[in-house]
Amino acid sequence: MIRYIFKRILTIIPVVLAVAIVVFTVMYFSPGNPAEIILGTGASQESIEQLEKQLGIDQPYLVQLGRFMFSTFIKFDLGNSYANNLSISAELANRFPKTLMLALFAIILELIIGIPLGMIAAIKRNKLADQLCMLFALIGVSAPAFWLGIELILLFSSRLHWLPSSGVVSWKGWILPIILVSLRGIAQMARQSRSSMLEVINSDYVVTGRAKGLKESEIMFKYALSNALIPLVQTAGNSFASSLGGAVVIESLFSIPGIGQYMVQAVRVRDYAVIRGTVVVLSIAFCLIMMIVDIVFAFIDPRIMAQYSGRSAKAKYRAKRRREARANG
Repeated sequence: MIRYIFKRILTIIPVVLAVAIVVFTVMYFSPGNPAEIILGTGASQESIEQLEKQLGIDQPYLVQLGRFMFSTFIKFDLGNSYANNLSISAELANRFPKTLMLALFAIILELIIGIPLGMIAAIKRNKLADQLCMLFALIGVSAPAFWLGIELILLFSSRLHWLPSSGVVSWKGWILPIILVSLRGIAQMARQSRSSMLEVINSDYVVTGRAKGLKESEIMFKYALSNALIPLVQTAGNSFASSLGGAVVIESLFSIPGIGQYMVQAVRVRDYAVIRGTVVVLSIAFCLIMMIVDIVFAFIDPRIMAQYSGRSAKAKYRAKRRREARANG
């Protein structure tokens, strides 16, 4: 298992490095001078050139890229913001827990609601319950999060006065953001669980369980669902990773001081240092989540781990038989 995890970590490194190079290149060739943005339009050319030298942005592309890569991956320092000169690493450390909390509660809601909806749709295939579940999934995938968030604010905050329209001072402030972040994931989870359940629901072991007189609930949860877990785990992992980086609109809409809001503010003032650091951190988080998903795959299906370890399940079986033969002979 350690070898499998080590190989997965090795595959993360080139991905993160490539993301860092791409985002730096895009920010480098983007229009706008950070020094002019910081000093304002009325600054003199001499002041702009002095600040450029202070920030190090007057150097050639390769020099700036090398300094950025060394500072980020060797010194583990993302630098300071161009706008307020605050440490980017410290800001991300303060904001990341809020984004993580939003994503965690969203994925829990997706699992609690999405999987049962998909199972109901699969069991009641082509019936009214199936059509209603898939209609809900279609709306969840298609509805724009920004528009839906405004509608929910108008309903629950402006008219009913049940929930706050912004901020997360109390637990009530998390309700609407979590619902909005999880809505698309619930829809995707429902569609995926329906598809996976339909693949196994007519399998031989399910038919045999029914022939033995087992309860339908026991057959669905103990046999059918356990064999449909791999695509569901992958969907959950993708949804959780997307929630970390995709809550930009929701955090801005509800004034949640998370990574998404931090990035939006940086884009508005063209704070390229913040954008670079945020993208790198999110890419690392995304890769780590995908690694955890792959490890869960390995526990669910040992053939996956055997494939990465360089030995097939058949080879391991033969080696085991040889050891048993030597022990008996």
